[in-house]
Amino acid sequence: MTIASGMVVANIYYNQPLLVEIANTYQVPEATAGMVAMLTQVGYAIGLLFIIPLGDMLRRKRLILIDFVLIILSLLMAAFSPNIYTLMAASLLIGATSVVPQLFVPMAAHLARPEARGKAVGTVMSGLLIGILCSRTLSGFVGAHLGWRAMFVIAAGLMLALWVVLYYLLPEVHPQFKGNYKSLMKSLVHLFRTEPKLRLASFRGALSFACFGGFWTTLVFLLEGPPFHAGSDVAGAFGLIGAGGAVMASVMGRLSDRYDTRILLVATIGMIIVSYVVFGVFSTSFIGLVVGVILLDLGLQASHIANQTLIFTLNPQARNRLNTVYMFTYFMGGATGTILASQAWQVWQWNGVVLVGLVFSSLAMLVHLLFAKKNSPASITVPKEESPAE
Repeated sequence: MTIASGMVVANIYYNQPLLVEIANTYQVPEATAGMVAMLTQVGYAIGLLFIIPLGDMLRRKRLILIDFVLIILSLLMAAFSPNIYTLMAASLLIGATSVVPQLFVPMAAHLARPEARGKAVGTVMSGLLIGILCSRTLSGFVGAHLGWRAMFVIAAGLMLALWVVLYYLLPEVHPQFKGNYKSLMKSLVHLFRTEPKLRLASFRGALSFACFGGFWTTLVFLLEGPPFHAGSDVAGAFGLIGAGGAVMASVMGRLSDRYDTRILLVATIGMIIVSYVVFGVFSTSFIGLVVGVILLDLGLQASHIANQTLIFTLNPQARNRLNTVYMFTYFMGGATGTILASQAWQVWQWNGVVLVGLVFSSLAMLVHLLFAKKNSPASITVPKEESPAE
């Protein structure tokens, strides 16, 4: 599940280092090419909303294998898009279908012992986060040497190979929800309205992820100009730098099992704020960008793990739906940060991107400080559960 999560989620981020090449191919402005990245994240949010709840209703392995067919078709559509609008539509579909990792994360929480749930979630998430960051390195290299279309063809081949592996190795988990799809979707609204800790984690995560999406979408625009004059391969290489934050995901999962995540989140959100200060002050320095990337990725991933570990303690029978509400809000935040940062770049260049990041990260800290004490995770008790049947 850890390896598969990283490979599937990579589909969403392959386009980011390739945006300049995509803009050149279709002769469109950079802000228009940025819409490709934004629509991928919007698609992911749509898939989270309408596909992930089915994990509580249908047999999970069957659902995952069917979804993989749609992933492959969407990637091939992107690879052979004749114009930017077809690519935008394909990007929306890639995002909507590449939600499989969000079926794996609740599955890991379901199969784990209650006292080791944070560790299990953190382990699967570490694979997912490494996939997010290394995807940029791979696509940047492929784009620079083979062209951006080749990346989507390669991705389709990887998904086909992964489908075969999952068919033989993935365990089956039977559903717990009894009801129809309509009642399943209504329960999402009920969960959001009745779980204040879920609402807090969702808004906190959305604001933090807006900072992440805004930075990674516009980094390639910064690096192509002076003083860097770098291509997509260099922009993608920054993903390897941020992979350290992903490795820390499993560590954060263990900490979330032992300590009050309210206190941990003050530190992790603070790292996101500091990262954007570094981006603003050292915008012409490779070393400054490297330090900022490490702080941003470590802060975001640690915050994300803390949020997810918290929500999975709330209702064991509704983990896919809890994750749906959280991740839908999370990626809508990422899409918002992506489009606002792209527009800010068009008007104010890098200073505008930094301003967008500082506003979102400061709002995340403000929301946390105002509401986290009232909804402190320290008051949560983990429900006792029977060993899950596979």
